[in-house]
Amino acid sequence: MSLSLVFDPLFRVPFANGLLLALLLPLLGAYVRLRNEWLAALGLAQVTAAGGVTAILVGIHPLAGALGAAVIAAGVKGRTERSGNDVYAVLLFFGWSAALLGAANSVRGEELSHALLEGQLYFTTWLNLGGAIALVAILAGAGPWLSRRLLLEHFFPDHLAANRQAPWRLHLAFDLLVALSVALATESIGVMATFCLVFFPPWIAFRIASSWKRALVLSAAIALAAYLAAFVLAILLDQPFGPVLVGCLVLAGLMRLPFLRHR
Repeated sequence: MSLSLVFDPLFRVPFANGLLLALLLPLLGAYVRLRNEWLAALGLAQVTAAGGVTAILVGIHPLAGALGAAVIAAGVKGRTERSGNDVYAVLLFFGWSAALLGAANSVRGEELSHALLEGQLYFTTWLNLGGAIALVAILAGAGPWLSRRLLLEHFFPDHLAANRQAPWRLHLAFDLLVALSVALATESIGVMATFCLVFFPPWIAFRIASSWKRALVLSAAIALAAYLAAFVLAILLDQPFGPVLVGCLVLAGLMRLPFLRHR
């Protein structure tokens, strides 16, 4: 295919949608890794996929089902008052099972399950872009507040309790933000690409960066570079976007290995 297709007006909305997600997800991923909850994206992505398939079965919009499932999952996780990956592992297995069972009982559900797995970035609309813009606005407004408290809780675990503040409220607010972001991203770029954007850039940045702020900047930079490369390559090679993005992020992750030998 011709490189001119990359600049085709048809791809402007999908490009902007994916670009915002590629900026947002690694930043959230850094805090997810800080809390040792890196499995969150995959667990929530599987639950939102199950929600989208279930929505088809009951006759509502898949995005509504995905968002609803994400909110419920985040609410359950937030109320458990537990950090770590164990709760997300349960959500992962439950979501995987529910999504496959739902797909097996619906012709459209099977088609949707493949779409959610591989990603459908080039078919996203202004609705998806509007959701991404709203999430960026929420992160810009609530991000500094959440960041200060998440970092404070990490380095001083008893601070909130000592000041008579309920930790579950902080956890619930953060889990809801992650859940909504993952739900919208899963709808646009697929389950595995969403997980990769949350996992790989912070995984690389945490080894290289010398400070927290630099780790955030580096995470976003790695994700944006991989996204731009994947967007161009997927169009030029006529390949699905999700797998190409995952491949670019995995290659970026492999470049991290030399740093491991020196630390």
